[in-house]
Amino acid sequence: MRLYVYVLQAKDLPVQETSVVLHVGKHKSKTRVSRGTSNPIWHEEFVFRVGAVDEGDDVVVSVLHHDQDHHHQSDVSTGLIGKVRIPLCSVAGEENQTLLPTWFVIEKPSDGKFVNIECGKILLSMSLQGKSESTSDEKVLPYKQDVTLEAVKEVQGSAKEGKRRKHHDGKHIMKNLVNQIDKLFHKKEEISKRLNDEPAGDSVTSNYEDATDKSCSSAATTCTSFEEGLDLMQSSDGEIEEMPENLVGGILVDQKYLVSPSDLNKFLFSPNSQFRKELAELQSLTDVQEGPWTMIQEDITPRLTRLVTYMRPATKLVKAGKATESQVYRKASGNQFAVFVSVSTPDVPYGNTFKVELLYKIEPVTEPNAVGESSRLIISWGIQFSQSTIMKGMIEGGARQGLKESFEQFSDLLAKNYKTLDPAVVLDKEQVIATVQSEQKTDLKSAFLYFWSSSVVCAVLLSVYVVVHMLHCEPSKIQGVEFYGLDLPDSFGELFSSGTLVLLLERVYMMTVHFIQARLHRGRDQGGKANGKGWILTIALIKGTNLASVEATELFDPYVVFTCNGKTRTSSVKLQAQDPQYIEVIEFDAMEEPPSVLDVEVFDFDGPFDQGVSLGHAEINFLKLTADELADLCVPLVGHHAQASQSKLQLRIFLENKNGVETMKDYLSKVEKEVGKKLNIRSPQKNSAFQKLFGLPHEEFLLKEYTCYLKRKLPVQGKLFLSARIVAFYSNIFGHKTKFYFLWEDMDDIQVLPPTLASLGSPLLLIILKKNRGLDAKHGAKSQDEEGRLWFYFQSFVSFDATSRTIMALWKTRTLSVDQRAHIAEEESDVSDPFFLPGDVAVVSDADPLQMSKVYACDLPGDVELVMKIFGGGEMERKIMEKSGCLNYASTTWESKKPGIYERRVSYKYNHTVSVFGGGVTCSQQKSTAPNDEGWILNDIVALHDVPFGDNFRVHLRYEVKKAGVDCKTSKCEVYLRIRWLKPIKFEQRISKSIMEKFRNRLKVIFDLFQKESVANSSLTLL
Repeated sequence: MRLYVYVLQAKDLPVQETSVVLHVGKHKSKTRVSRGTSNPIWHEEFVFRVGAVDEGDDVVVSVLHHDQDHHHQSDVSTGLIGKVRIPLCSVAGEENQTLLPTWFVIEKPSDGKFVNIECGKILLSMSLQGKSESTSDEKVLPYKQDVTLEAVKEVQGSAKEGKRRKHHDGKHIMKNLVNQIDKLFHKKEEISKRLNDEPAGDSVTSNYEDATDKSCSSAATTCTSFEEGLDLMQSSDGEIEEMPENLVGGILVDQKYLVSPSDLNKFLFSPNSQFRKELAELQSLTDVQEGPWTMIQEDITPRLTRLVTYMRPATKLVKAGKATESQVYRKASGNQFAVFVSVSTPDVPYGNTFKVELLYKIEPVTEPNAVGESSRLIISWGIQFSQSTIMKGMIEGGARQGLKESFEQFSDLLAKNYKTLDPAVVLDKEQVIATVQSEQKTDLKSAFLYFWSSSVVCAVLLSVYVVVHMLHCEPSKIQGVEFYGLDLPDSFGELFSSGTLVLLLERVYMMTVHFIQARLHRGRDQGGKANGKGWILTIALIKGTNLASVEATELFDPYVVFTCNGKTRTSSVKLQAQDPQYIEVIEFDAMEEPPSVLDVEVFDFDGPFDQGVSLGHAEINFLKLTADELADLCVPLVGHHAQASQSKLQLRIFLENKNGVETMKDYLSKVEKEVGKKLNIRSPQKNSAFQKLFGLPHEEFLLKEYTCYLKRKLPVQGKLFLSARIVAFYSNIFGHKTKFYFLWEDMDDIQVLPPTLASLGSPLLLIILKKNRGLDAKHGAKSQDEEGRLWFYFQSFVSFDATSRTIMALWKTRTLSVDQRAHIAEEESDVSDPFFLPGDVAVVSDADPLQMSKVYACDLPGDVELVMKIFGGGEMERKIMEKSGCLNYASTTWESKKPGIYERRVSYKYNHTVSVFGGGVTCSQQKSTAPNDEGWILNDIVALHDVPFGDNFRVHLRYEVKKAGVDCKTSKCEVYLRIRWLKPIKFEQRISKSIMEKFRNRLKVIFDLFQKESVANSSLTLL
């Protein structure tokens, strides 16, 4: 005789990690361990060989608690939750010797940690098959009555609960369960034959998943058609259930289609879907087997589910393996569908440690221009790890890349069957900017937030307290050293109170002045409108988040510098703000070609010469972001302190072409002059294919394409593409793809190498990128030099000379555009002299040193004429200035303006060691003889360019070089400094302090270098 035991599920267990052990006589079997739920579902079947059914024969069902042994990476049993003892006589006394699914109360153990805890219930079903030697009704009836009574109580309780929840009648479910169990018994003869060949007492365990897939044998599962299952889900409060959220891994597909949601759902998931077959063929999937859609009860909610298995093709790193998809409908309400897919791939490396999850969401959308119904398909993904592994990052990266490629094919194939609708229109720039400006806080609200501090509150309360005291007190008598009009404190307590009040009022006064200055101040580039026609870049700077200074306790004043195509724009300065709210709109003047990148850097303002004040920087690549993404962008800042604090900037960026096709024509005309031949924009089809191949925005246009070889270890044949902003290469040899691109601005040098035997007699075109640039294209480089620059070799062009000339011209046009724009700007402002000084400054020869501050004084070896060689324009001046941090130093000759008065002009740039901004400097110098011919007096007017607020002031230096000593072989030099402000700003005191300090240090460096040069020249003269 065979005993079939079905362990279905349990509920209200006190723990979550559980399993069930069955004892029948001397034999036992156990289920798998269920994790993460106190209402586990097993649906497992067990078969035992039993003899004659006696009164003392019982089936003992033990529920065990399991825990993870982290040391041995295995499951261990940590305690008995409870037991259920079922006499075999009660099963034999049932009709057809079958005990229908019945809830049994789990008995508490006699000892252990679950003694005083309710242990829940378990749902079991049993059946005896075969002939028994003796079965006594007297023996069976008592047990039958007890068990049936418990079953009746449980069924009644379930029925009452079902009525409250308005679900299907329990009798209907029970009838379906009985039918499914009866179906199982058709295969008992086959199982019996297998048991006769096995040793006595062996147990046979059937796989529940296989049973579900083949015959829907589970007691909680009902076979049904696809359409009937959707109707059942819709009738079971499908409208009330909310659409699940997207999975955390990201969005793989987000597209609108001209088809109703119901038709799209059937097209994707109906049995024997033609789309699934075509997709499997496209992705080289084999042995695809789709199980039937079945209905299961999950948390009293009917769910439609099925299993799909297939063989995945082998890749470079992973061999071919079997994959199993469990597809479950989470929502089906007629026009909204959500299908959750769990994909297990046990054959791949570490495949048992994770499962990939997908969520398909189909929703109706309303398109005003669409004819007929339309729907939106969103597919998101995630990954769940069942145990920790050091390969987690690599697994996530590989899954992300594989899913991206697979669903690109999915989208392309689906677009061939249903028409796609255009994506949502990008927000109108003017509308967004108007919204941004409307969000700006009022002065009253800003004042309240600024002054709501303990200092202000204490000052106000103490002032009110003092005033009230004064109103209630009579004037004190004059005593001590007081006299009429002077009332001094009469005790140390009064002195302390008065001092405290004065300090608090001073603090409030400084805060008030600080706030008024901040409200009056605006960034010099804020609100300015762009000039010219071409590519207009508009930036709405919203706010900064978690900005971090070098010192954690230091309060800082952040401002943002934007750089694009060599032009710089600066935001306003926000005082003592870790999360500054800018709400500013900044525009760049029109550019001839679309910009490639936008450099963003946040500084802590402390004067124009400040070093090491960067709070973080970021680079925004316009080729990698869509217009929608640019319209609402949160940029993480890079830097030691910025990354640790997760500093971010919120921006809204708009890039638009104001001149249409004329901008492209002007750009091509400029390139044609360099190339010496006609260039034409490619056809729209070519442009579209080029943009899709490399994932480029729609404004990128293709100029040229050449067939060539990329030289690596082995030459790779492909095509080289040239566009306005990038150089790209693509190759596809027997499915092995090579694809990369880098910007023209990334290129450091281009060289033409002579033909060699290794290049098969073809000249080589060598492209060298700048340090740490173009790292996304590293897999296409042949080598990397010691400086970190990537080297790319191209050969075997059809016309090497024409190709190299075109590439050189495009690179020159793109990289020299900064100088060309600067030159054009100078022409527009009528500036043709490189030593031009703004006209608001004139050299003052009779400046009074009493109105200036002495910043440096020293005694120098050598006479006056030797010292004046620092300003002589010769070799000594050039060496000293270059060593002191001046780049591109140039000066005119001294010209006599009046008797004894000479003038010249000087131009140079600071390196980043001297100034973090690397700004330019133009000077107008005038020298004249000192009274009594004791030496020279030199007045120097310095104008700083490309530094914050550099247009608001000029620096006036006065050098007095006079004779010292009796023999006049030593000289004395004194330097005075004054800052003349052209426009009043609130940072005058801070800027003045910074300039004084920087010029004092710089003068020391210059005169120290002079002493070294003079000593070296004297030594050479002696030799």
